Amino acid sequence: MNDPIRKTSTAALLLFIAVLVAITNIQVFQAPSLNADQRNKRTLYREFDNHRGPIIVDGEEIAYSTESDDDYGFQRIYKPGSLYAPVTGFFSVIVGRSGIERYSNSLLNGSSDSLWLNRIKQLTTGKISQGSSVELTIDAKVQQAAAKALGNQRGAAVAINVKTGAIVAMVSSPTYDPNELASHDRAAVAKKYQELLEEDGSPLTNRAIAGETYPPGSVFKLVTAAAALENDTSVDDLDGGTGFQLPQSTSVISNYGKGACASGGKIDLANALRISCNTAFADLGIRVGADNLLAQARSFGFDESLAIPLPVTSSRFPQTGDQAQTAIAAIGQGSVRVTPLQVAEISATIANGGKRMKPYLVSKVRTPDLQVQSETQPEQLGQPISSATAATLTDMMVSVVESGTGTKAQISGLKVAGKTGTAQTGDDGAPHAWFTGFAPANDPQIAVAVVVENGGSLGSEATGGAVAAPIAAAILKAGVSK
Repeated sequence: MNDPIRKTSTAALLLFIAVLVAITNIQVFQAPSLNADQRNKRTLYREFDNHRGPIIVDGEEIAYSTESDDDYGFQRIYKPGSLYAPVTGFFSVIVGRSGIERYSNSLLNGSSDSLWLNRIKQLTTGKISQGSSVELTIDAKVQQAAAKALGNQRGAAVAINVKTGAIVAMVSSPTYDPNELASHDRAAVAKKYQELLEEDGSPLTNRAIAGETYPPGSVFKLVTAAAALENDTSVDDLDGGTGFQLPQSTSVISNYGKGACASGGKIDLANALRISCNTAFADLGIRVGADNLLAQARSFGFDESLAIPLPVTSSRFPQTGDQAQTAIAAIGQGSVRVTPLQVAEISATIANGGKRMKPYLVSKVRTPDLQVQSETQPEQLGQPISSATAATLTDMMVSVVESGTGTKAQISGLKVAGKTGTAQTGDDGAPHAWFTGFAPANDPQIAVAVVVENGGSLGSEATGGAVAAPIAAAILKAGVSK
């Protein structure tokens, strides 16, 4: 073989090897990520040929597939669509997937590795490929109560089983109808999706766990109080005056209504929490210190990634040694940001004797022949506070509802523990109205967090006690087993 032929053969062999390596890389190593890519329409077309498993709440299918007489094979249906849309998301041949439809996709479409035996059975029997059913932790009664109480006001509500972490309600407003995105009319779906993207209020965003996080305002005082109690900070002579002068600053923190919290200028922690005294908690924040506040916030879940299995935006607490910023952060303002789920977790942890449980949305997964494929077991994530601190905070939160800022959360025949919040937004808009709490206070079952953006129907006149507390009461009443 002469030299030119040898070089040409070698080059051809190298090119063949390069092509073989590239094909192997794409077909083997990149296949999972390419199949999961939302832009891969071939995967969606193939999935529409499968009998996608249902999403179930309280034994009822809230998302299911029926045979269609077009090229797609099956039509996805959501019933009632808008009520559960923040949780289920949508499954669309045009715009992909979201919510449970996305993050439990391999289970619903039957491609999960755990379903290999089921796929073999379907192949050998000639049956249509079918996915698993996903049973949610949502309680239909509580979900309906939360949606009704929140109404058309922009905001979100979350309710959690305090003992297990199971999420029993999750609503976000405004919402949308996923049936309009599941349609096989490509032009109509594309038009509707664009409208939803441009619509004021971002209805596609699940405000309970994602999107822009919120300043918590005074509901964060539960974390500040917890840090004080855990670190044996002096809490009997807090600043109860008309204003708290921030160190090295000309700014003054005032109380609601610009008045004093105590006639003598001093107030204890229990009464400061009961009436939500800003000056007292600014003082307390500096006494506790930035490092202890940060450690306490993180023990509750701040600055932590979480999936339920939907991804949850991390709540944030600023790292600062500046006393003025620490005082502002201690009352839930400044750079502190939270999701409603994070706030519900704080109350749930207090209600559960200081034990923090991992929140979750999926209860069970069943194969097409209804065998239990997997079942979520409650998981403790930590112990942010002692049982003694939890008991002390519970007593204080009961006083908030009985005779403090949260009286509109009272429920006849039921002892409720809670905390209000009215959070300044920093953009000259009306404040966000918050309430978080749990019931029954003497034997807790359910914890809740409610946020109503920019005061809802009351606007700039809103407070957490006036706007969010009644919503929370409706949810707690629906969720407590008498």
